[in-house]
Amino acid sequence: MRATNTTDTSDALDATRHWLEQAVIGLNLCPFAKAVHLKQQIRWVHSTARDAEALLADLVRELQFLAAADPEQVDTTLLVHPQALNDFLDYNDFLDVADAAIEELGLDGVLQVASFHPDYQFEGTAPDDAENLSNRAPHPTLHLLREDSIDRAVAAFPDAADIYERNIATLRQLGVAGWRALLAR
Repeated sequence: MRATNTTDTSDALDATRHWLEQAVIGLNLCPFAKAVHLKQQIRWVHSTARDAEALLADLVRELQFLAAADPEQVDTTLLVHPQALNDFLDYNDFLDVADAAIEELGLDGVLQVASFHPDYQFEGTAPDDAENLSNRAPHPTLHLLREDSIDRAVAAFPDAADIYERNIATLRQLGVAGWRALLAR
């Protein structure tokens, strides 16, 4: 099996955990991440896939696992795939494949995929624009989320619509150099 569970201690998972703790939680880019992290409800999966086909097989397996898992035990999954889809445009194209897999599995409206990549770039931005940092992880990562959990988190956070704007302001103030320093070990 290509994917391994939370006992994997690879550099890719370590770097991704560090990013989650220092950037996502540390900068409060996602106010919902801290609770699942502290409750150890994140499934960390390291995929050794080297191409889109193998990654799709890992993704399908993880979508099925998450859909069947008790949310109190596993609320979300981070599927880190450092050897597949390192080119951002290829990665971005794969997101359509991921969405199609969700639909084919009958999980549309149940699960969704959020995307993170070291070279993430929003449409209409320059590569070094600070707002791109909000979706930049040390390695290509597919974040599998339960839609029920998102709905509960948004309902509990009255200003959820303001998160994106607040993140842009935080990241612009930090800058690319500050971002790099934050993630340096």
